[in-house]
Amino acid sequence: MSGKIVFINQATGYLTIDIINEFIKEYDEVVLITGSIRVQDIHPDRRVKVDYITRYNRGSNIRKLSSWLIGTLQIYYLLSVKYRKYEKFYISIPPSSYLMSNIFSADYAILLFDLYPEALRSFGIRDSNPLFRWWSRRNRKAFSRSKRVFTLSGKMKGELLKFCEPEKVSVIPNWSAFSGLQPIGKEENRLLSLHGLRGKFVVQYSGNIGHTHRVETVVELAEQLKYSSDIVFMIIGRGERVNVISSMIRDKNLDNCLLLPFRPDDELFESLCAADLAVVTLDDRTPDISVPSKIYNILAAGLPVMSIAAENSGISLLLREHEAGVNFDKSDLAGMRAYIEKLKSDTAYRSRLSANSLSASLVYTRANARQYLELYRNNN
Repeated sequence: MSGKIVFINQATGYLTIDIINEFIKEYDEVVLITGSIRVQDIHPDRRVKVDYITRYNRGSNIRKLSSWLIGTLQIYYLLSVKYRKYEKFYISIPPSSYLMSNIFSADYAILLFDLYPEALRSFGIRDSNPLFRWWSRRNRKAFSRSKRVFTLSGKMKGELLKFCEPEKVSVIPNWSAFSGLQPIGKEENRLLSLHGLRGKFVVQYSGNIGHTHRVETVVELAEQLKYSSDIVFMIIGRGERVNVISSMIRDKNLDNCLLLPFRPDDELFESLCAADLAVVTLDDRTPDISVPSKIYNILAAGLPVMSIAAENSGISLLLREHEAGVNFDKSDLAGMRAYIEKLKSDTAYRSRLSANSLSASLVYTRANARQYLELYRNNN
């Protein structure tokens, strides 16, 4: 297959890199428009041309929005001036980039990790808001003209059907950056050794600490279990609410709760393997439109999972399908506490969930990246 295609993703990580590296095998020219490239193990193929725009800002909502808007304008300029005739592959960030797709005549595809305008509900924007309605109309136009719309789960596909026909939408789950790696044993784990946590039962939240991530629940659980000396809560992350979480831990005098900065990429897998239980949170105002990509890395580390999300969320369905953990409503602190205590005391139960996580991780590997090329190329 010959041709020229440009990928657009303001925050490029291993998922985008894996997809691009499949397309470069069959395209004459592949371009990436991005604000940053985060390499965890596999680099973009050396033949991929990169055009940089402003970085995606993961800070406050204002900074995030500003980086989206500036990035969108820069993308429009590059597509208009340099890549007008190229095929285009829009990937979620900035979420407004694919809205310009109708301006250009070349074929395009859209990959949605999050669905807008539905995700705006987490910012308090209602369906009746003019922006919400305008974005919905633009979705119908953009999706109907696209060669294919890709998304991550059946639940997300169900949401997309409000905007386009089912045959337009393909579901390809994400995958882990650590496919095929063996989990690092506790006795070899440097993070546990550094913080004197060998022999402790570690409940870990690792990820963004923002307004919608409900990390406060982890602190509340630590407070309830503060007298269980062998249970430790480890919070690893970055975001606009780090200081709030730090203050909560200090004010509640929680010696069993450790707040650590986001880990470098070469330490991420080892930090996950330090846990006995991984916590994943999801904003229940948008339960059907996002499956956190970190769940696949958690599965690859062989961890039991505790998700805090709506019962009908994609993450809840995934855990039930693979029997890799349990989902809880955000208000069910008693249930979460009982689950933690059961995992700690019942090693057979913990081992079974761990084995199920590792087994599930074999479904979510880099082989999924090839599906993007095949479905886009065949477009049957």
